[in-house]
Amino acid sequence: MTPPKGLTYAESGVDIEAGDQLVDLIKPMVKRTHGPRVMGQHGAFAAMFRLDFEPKLFKRNYTDPVLVACTDGVGTKVKLAIDMGVVNTVGIDCVAMNVNDMIVQGAEPLFFLDYLGLHRQDPDITASIIEGVAKGCELSDCALVGGECAEMPDIYKPNDFDIAGFAVGVVELSRAVDPIRAQAGDVLLGLASSGVHSNGFSLVRKVLSRRRLKLHTVQSAVDDTRSLGEVLLEPTRIYVRSIMSLLRRYRVKKVVSAMAHITGGGLPGNLPRVLPKAMDAVINTKAWDVPPLFRFLQDKGNVDEREMWRVFNMGIGYVLAVRPAFADSITTYLEQSGETVFRIGRLKKGKGHVHMEGLST
Repeated sequence: MTPPKGLTYAESGVDIEAGDQLVDLIKPMVKRTHGPRVMGQHGAFAAMFRLDFEPKLFKRNYTDPVLVACTDGVGTKVKLAIDMGVVNTVGIDCVAMNVNDMIVQGAEPLFFLDYLGLHRQDPDITASIIEGVAKGCELSDCALVGGECAEMPDIYKPNDFDIAGFAVGVVELSRAVDPIRAQAGDVLLGLASSGVHSNGFSLVRKVLSRRRLKLHTVQSAVDDTRSLGEVLLEPTRIYVRSIMSLLRRYRVKKVVSAMAHITGGGLPGNLPRVLPKAMDAVINTKAWDVPPLFRFLQDKGNVDEREMWRVFNMGIGYVLAVRPAFADSITTYLEQSGETVFRIGRLKKGKGHVHMEGLST
């Protein structure tokens, strides 16, 4: 009787050679994100990053540094990316969801690692995903120092994948943004989002499915030139450079009293996370025009108005609470940094609630 053929790792669904090929493909894109603080070799077991450094060599130094860490993913937006066959942008989303959270504390992103779970290792496709991660790190002035690509055919269906990320940053303790500084009368400035960003895609996909909307079709009510899928896949805007530049501009005066990254939960769900218990936020929902994409989704899905505001960012991806006397100058500076800025409300004494003025009951 002939003995059964010996199994190999590749026959179980894991291709070591493809993994090795991937390492070579992504090496140049990873190196582009490295500055002089990154130490060690590409492909090492762990990355090294120099935190306490020679002030003559580097522009910034810290006397009382506090490390800030974040982790997040992209959620079911990856399903839409798979359906579209466009996977080189969700990496930007992954970085954005982390670093936009981090800068809320006033922290400078230092380095980033990604985790990619796959059905099967296709070096070209995986490299395309990681290309997006590297691009997001470049936009964040953040080093991509490592990551993990795990082939798990028993967990993920063919063509499926998931991506998550981990970011570490630093802030000088005396410069950390502490919401306790928030005062009644502080002005709320909203920075425009680039679209849905990376929250609410389970609802988005339910709307698409129920109304049998085609991703590759142009919907003139949303955009005259791009398909619906392209609009939905627009990467999450990264606010790092404009916010960090603003905070460095005001090194003495602490004119920014609180900041919030508007993710799942929208404005009503995220502003309370950065407000003192005795302070309320008042939002004028008529202060900006809600992008047509959101109204399209609301109409096609017959979604209640308040549910829309509770799920989506509705056009505002980041919020700053600033001293009234500096609101105009900060607005001008952020606009010069490339942001679209709206004066969307104010703070008042209260109990940590958000009042959405202008919504239909």
